[in-house]
Amino acid sequence: MTNVILASGSSTRQAMLRNAGVDFAVDVASIDEASVLESLEAEHAKPREAADMLAEMKAVKVSTRHQDALVIGADQILSLGTKFFSKPRDLAAARAQLQALRGHTHQLTSAVVVARNGSAIWREVREAKLTMRPFSNAFLDEYLADVGDAALTSVGAYQIEGRGAQLFSRIDGDHFTILGLPLLPLLDMLRAQGVLKT
Repeated sequence: MTNVILASGSSTRQAMLRNAGVDFAVDVASIDEASVLESLEAEHAKPREAADMLAEMKAVKVSTRHQDALVIGADQILSLGTKFFSKPRDLAAARAQLQALRGHTHQLTSAVVVARNGSAIWREVREAKLTMRPFSNAFLDEYLADVGDAALTSVGAYQIEGRGAQLFSRIDGDHFTILGLPLLPLLDMLRAQGVLKT
């Protein structure tokens, strides 16, 4: 049986794989994502390129530590126009971020790369578009007071599976992509590799 390693500390990604019945271990890649993202933004990289590159960096780095294992690296980029957003560092940053996204359609780009022995062997990038309604400052304050530090755990300062659903007027895209992992194509890949039953 091939070992599967998830190179991510994301509890959401771990839950998605676990709930889908994938047996895996976690080995988090230590990468300075903020500085990589900053340089990619300065180079006018497309969200697809940025998400794919970060996912590959994680998968390849961790795969050098686990011989013959399939290592899953994943990343998600939130973009509004040409601007990339990162996870907010505190609730004031989350508030500013949500104010910037309010009334606009932003894009979530989720990439997953699988590496083996230091080389990427498979990748998938998916996109979703989410339109935030023009909510009031009073609603925003109440929302942040309710969700608290959970707002700091995602690039958009929201979880659509919870109270964050109230921020939106329209969502176009695959549910798993929005959560940060294109799960269905990844499961197909794991079946092709003999990890999961066909």
